[in-house]
Amino acid sequence: MEKKYQIQKITVNSETRELQVGWADGHHSRYPMEGLRRACPCVYCQGGHENMGKKVDPEIFLQPSGQNRTISKISQVGNYAVQIIWSDGHQNGIYRFDALRDMCPVENGVL
Repeated sequence: MEKKYQIQKITVNSETRELQVGWADGHHSRYPMEGLRRACPCVYCQGGHENMGKKVDPEIFLQPSGQNRTISKISQVGNYAVQIIWSDGHQNGIYRFDALRDMCPVENGVL
């Protein structure tokens, strides 16, 4: 796996309501929790199997939702993803490292 897609450190910052990721290539990502929840990759949130695997538009992090969902727990899945359990009870999304990096709002100039 490319260094670009290897996570070195992952932090849930409750104060800023962000998931913060340090990557092996030195890049640091910040994902606002509301946008990350809307970007959930599970089949239900994506609207069916035909929509699975589509790239997430980083602009999703700019859209206010009015929800106050936060990360309750985060667990690593193998060496390729994390599972996030949200305060609304949703836990079906497995966020692959490559997908997380590709939607990075910092790298894509959104934040």
